[in-house]
Amino acid sequence: MAYKITEDCISCGACAAECPVEAITEGDTKYEINADTCIDCGNCAETCPVGAPVQE
Repeated sequence: MAYKITEDCISCGACAAECPVEAITEGDTKYEINADTCIDCGNCAETCPVGAPVQE
C-alpha cells in the first residue's frame, strides 16, 4: 500500500528529498505522494519531522 501525506504536513520538503523514485511533489497546501509511483519504502515517514506520511 502506498503512503499518503496527512494535513499535518508543514511543507518542509524533507520527504521529497529522501524519496528514491521521486513520487513526492509540492502541492498547494502540502506535499503529495503519487500512489502509482510510490514503492512503499518508508523513507518519507522516517524522515518527516511531524509524522505526516502514513501508510494507506
